[in-house]
Amino acid sequence: MHKKIAIAEDNRFLLQAIEEKLSFFSDLKLKFTASNGKQLIEKLADDCNMDIVLMDIQMPEMDGIEAARLIKAKYPHIKVIMLTVFDDDDYIFNAIQAGANGYLLKETEPETLYKAIMDVSLGGAVMTPSVAQKTLNILRNPSCTDKTDVPLENIALTKREVQVLEQMASGLDYQKIAANLIISPKTVRKHIENIYAKLQVHNKVEAIQKGIKHRLI
Repeated sequence: MHKKIAIAEDNRFLLQAIEEKLSFFSDLKLKFTASNGKQLIEKLADDCNMDIVLMDIQMPEMDGIEAARLIKAKYPHIKVIMLTVFDDDDYIFNAIQAGANGYLLKETEPETLYKAIMDVSLGGAVMTPSVAQKTLNILRNPSCTDKTDVPLENIALTKREVQVLEQMASGLDYQKIAANLIISPKTVRKHIENIYAKLQVHNKVEAIQKGIKHRLI
């Protein structure tokens, strides 16, 4: 089944580069592009049958952070991957707060972008390693923690689940985690589902945040 993609990017040259990367894969279908967040939201109002939005951050009229926030509020089934040249802490934190499912740099290779799309469509979260490290630094800042988190005594991860969470915190994807732990990617996904359920979180970033706060990792 084709994964239906939309792109929001105001730079024509960069837009063409992203389109070219997607064109290498026959199971990805680019449905439409938008030059800013406002135009994207308008097009989604006409056709929200979408799997993934690849979102630039700095755009005129409406930036990618605000557009991501609106998409998550109105179309929660649509996954959003921020695809940007910025790995600034503020941009990363704001993207996380807006509900982004992934944060990749535009220099990402086609195969990496494709794998990220597939992982996110299955409920995962993706980040380039440099962004993952910055995210850990952000989440270790006490000002970013959620005071309504589940009490420590209510969280009981198995040894294997802790190992998977540690690997996630290092910015590794399902395949690399599976290879490192000598288990199948399917088993990794099951462990991650269990981790999300036990920690009462919905994405990778929230899981890492609680893991750090409760000293699980």
